[in-house]
Amino acid sequence: MAVDYTVIALYLAGMLAMGWWGMRRAKSKSEFLVAGRRLGPWMYSGTMAAIVLGGASTIGGVGLGYKYGLSGAWMVFAIGLGLLALSVFFSARIARLKVYTVSEMLDLRYGGRAGVISGVVMWAYTLMLAVTSTIAYATIFDVLFDLPRTLAIVLGGTIVVAYSTLGGMWSITITDMVQFVVKTIGVLLLLLPIAVVKAGGFAEMKAALPTSYFEPLGIGGETIFTYVLIYTFGMLIGQDIWQRVFTARTDKVAKWGGTVAGTYCLVYALAGAVIGTAAKVLYPNLPSADDAFATIVKDELPMGVRGLVLAAALAAVMSTSSGALIACATVANNDIWSRLRGTVSVDKDDHDEVKGNRVFILIMGIAVILIAIALNDVVQALTVAYNLLVGGLLVPILGGLLWRRGTVQGALAAVTVGGLAVIGLMWTYGILANEPVYYGLLASLAAYVIVSLSTRPTDAAVLAHWRARLAGRETPEADPTPETVPAPATG
Repeated sequence: MAVDYTVIALYLAGMLAMGWWGMRRAKSKSEFLVAGRRLGPWMYSGTMAAIVLGGASTIGGVGLGYKYGLSGAWMVFAIGLGLLALSVFFSARIARLKVYTVSEMLDLRYGGRAGVISGVVMWAYTLMLAVTSTIAYATIFDVLFDLPRTLAIVLGGTIVVAYSTLGGMWSITITDMVQFVVKTIGVLLLLLPIAVVKAGGFAEMKAALPTSYFEPLGIGGETIFTYVLIYTFGMLIGQDIWQRVFTARTDKVAKWGGTVAGTYCLVYALAGAVIGTAAKVLYPNLPSADDAFATIVKDELPMGVRGLVLAAALAAVMSTSSGALIACATVANNDIWSRLRGTVSVDKDDHDEVKGNRVFILIMGIAVILIAIALNDVVQALTVAYNLLVGGLLVPILGGLLWRRGTVQGALAAVTVGGLAVIGLMWTYGILANEPVYYGLLASLAAYVIVSLSTRPTDAAVLAHWRARLAGRETPEADPTPETVPAPATG
């Protein structure tokens, strides 16, 4: 294992070096939070694919393949569909807004006053997403070094917090590009063909397993519908995803670069399911489906290759964790803390704002590590995160983009009713039940439509300003604060 340890150690050291490099480059708020909005198509595609394909997509995707066969690809497939939908239909308009958070978009669309409550919901989502990724370190470091769970979480979490705090989005962008390359080589080019060959090829796999393992809908129609509802729609509205859209150099980069990343996700989804299916042939009686990835890597791969593939798993976890962490800190600082203190102002891009955001990443990172140590169930934490996101924010965000008649009162009602409904239904039906997100989403939609139609339409000046920003005809530097009514757009 000495060679494998060396590969992992070099990888981790490289992540910290990237953090130091990013610190020297991130001199403004824009550089620190959205990489100066300067990413071209290659870097944008790689980093977008890296953030959405985390530990759940890699370890969990292989586990679903072990349990259900090829239809186990549907969870990650739903993520890819969501990224494709975001890129094709919304990302160009989102990029032209030149904002930093989803809540800022809601304030622009509805004329203010939607930021704090939507920020709280988005903060809870990004926090739990960061926690679930951090918990996954325990599994990987246990395979690598046989470390206790708490020490593994602290070690992995500290590295991510360090490079994210130092360089912000520039550090995360560079590390994500490295992680994208490592995942592509480790999972797609090495583990996938080796696993299939070790299992005897597809013919042997079909002979050894039930036919349901090779049926596209074998996992069940209701499960597929739930994956699409939670993950596909979740991709459309998550702060962690939008913050990457904001890094695009142009709206065309956001659209076509995201389309490439979404297509990559579809390939990655099928690869994980095939690897899991091969693992089922090789190890039919594993105590847990989530052990399939670590087991096939540890037992079937040659020395050196094993270290690279484990680094790929570590890369998957780190990319999602760092993206969720900076999103969580951005929301906490810009949408909650600054608004509660009454310091919302136009973009200054000065050193003090970089320092403030750096402090928030450090604080949120420590909180994430502590919560991860206290929690055990990754699936439950991730379910809570996505239920809150979809149930509370999907309707007001998509409603704002698609329905002119939506009002700020309707948006606030949708966030409040949807969020409370999801929490209450999870308490009643259980966290892992499908009903909370189904009924919570319906309640949010009903509240949005009813309240919007029963209140005064959004001011024409606000809508004119909103349309101008969507079209890229106004710059954020000219914006008033969300508390004031913008002047009508011209041109």
